[in-house]
Amino acid sequence: MVRLLQEQDIVIATELSAEAGWNQTADDWRMLLRLNPENCFGIEFDGRLVSTATLSCYGRKLAWIGMVLTNRAYQRRGFARTLLLHAIARADQLGVESLKLDATDQGQPLYESLGFRVEQPVQRWWRTPQAGGAALQPANFLDHDMEAYKADRSELLRALMQRSNVQTSPDGFCLSRPGRRANYVGPCVARNADFARHSIQACAQEESYWDLLPQNPAALALATELGFTEKRKLIRMVRGRDLRGREGWIYAIAGFELG
Repeated sequence: MVRLLQEQDIVIATELSAEAGWNQTADDWRMLLRLNPENCFGIEFDGRLVSTATLSCYGRKLAWIGMVLTNRAYQRRGFARTLLLHAIARADQLGVESLKLDATDQGQPLYESLGFRVEQPVQRWWRTPQAGGAALQPANFLDHDMEAYKADRSELLRALMQRSNVQTSPDGFCLSRPGRRANYVGPCVARNADFARHSIQACAQEESYWDLLPQNPAALALATELGFTEKRKLIRMVRGRDLRGREGWIYAIAGFELG
């Protein structure tokens, strides 16, 4: 029942994420397939794609499950569980040490039944358009991300940079990209709150979503200071080895489907 997603599936996959009210665009799906051609899975039923799940690998240390979606007319048939088991088996085959995902309250019991445990909460914040700061000077920021996540996400970051507003300095970086419903701010990794404040302001001049880890109190305080409003909560879960980096530097994640 499970097959690999192909380029021609992007239209239907985008319809699935839109039906769920998610912010991902066709370009987000296209990037996932390009970066993980052997790790994006779907189930076809009645001649059409009805369920999806993706696995983004950052070396062997860390991988991320995302885009777990099922067409509403085909839910409660076990398709999501089947795809999750397939993605877990693929991660095990690749020798992934730490497998993570961001779960809704509704999905948490399913993930727990498959061996995932709670790591920490994740929150989405939102803001209407506001004037922002000036662009910062380019700098090499990949080392900051490696320190924050303890995994090599350089391939993902280079792909995001190709379609993002990029703010960088020796103190960190912040990216933002178009979304289906709102501009998406993230990832942002900063060594101090001053850089995070300036770069997020510059990236959030449109209506924007910002997903953060509330266990970073500086990020939480900054969201309130900059006039964002909390919109939803998810739970970050992990299977396998615990992997925690310098999370005080993480002011915005890359996305629920990317970590």
